[in-house]
Amino acid sequence: MVSANAQVAAPGVKARFTPGSFIDFEVDNLGNMYVLSNDGRLKKINDAGDSLAVFNDVRRYGKISYIDVTNPLKILLYFQEYGTIVMLDRFLNNINSIDLRKFNLFQVKSIGLAYDNNVWIYDELEGKLKKIADDGSLISETTDIRQLTDSVPDPDLLMDQGGLVYLYDSLQGVFIFDHYGGFQRFLPLRNWQHFTVIDNTILGWEGHYFLKYTEKTGEEAKQEIPAYCLPAIKIVVRPDNIYVLKTDGIYVFKNG
Repeated sequence: MVSANAQVAAPGVKARFTPGSFIDFEVDNLGNMYVLSNDGRLKKINDAGDSLAVFNDVRRYGKISYIDVTNPLKILLYFQEYGTIVMLDRFLNNINSIDLRKFNLFQVKSIGLAYDNNVWIYDELEGKLKKIADDGSLISETTDIRQLTDSVPDPDLLMDQGGLVYLYDSLQGVFIFDHYGGFQRFLPLRNWQHFTVIDNTILGWEGHYFLKYTEKTGEEAKQEIPAYCLPAIKIVVRPDNIYVLKTDGIYVFKNG
């Protein structure tokens, strides 16, 4: 489990650098990076910097909208333009795909892996959080969320962590549900970049500051981002390393 109290590296202590023109990346709980190139190729790189696998079936599916590496053995790729979820194994081999349009799901912006290895989606047309199986069949769904809250979610991200499901809308805040789809609460945490949840602590960043919200206490905190990390397209903090995506590649600094 990643510690939510991880601190950033000492200045100038660089572990490695992966050059390239990347538009996004993710890091799994084993320290593997999944880097997305401008040409749509997805490459898996281990913590030693070695390339392990490549997924480049972009002609078939188009542009990757979202990468979920919650489970390194079952990676989810979402191609929003075609309403398709592709599942990969640890070697980035395609093991399954779901065409959401075949199930009359035409307005799905956010998806995420569920704790039981099924898939959460947010159906914007019906305003419902739904869990589907690998064959696309419906397992469960919430009532219309628009009847439960004062706002209509337009989530940028959907995440299942620590016994809860988070729908994050950067313009409004975070809508939190239990594993059964029961609405728990709303937190007005707006404009957080790269929202994530670790140990029931919400993390992100905005501008020159790391942001942190502790759910148990309701305490908000921020820490200045070290100058050597900026400017950054994306930052991911882990216990051993801090990963920084810049225009020329991904810098990995030792953490502490």
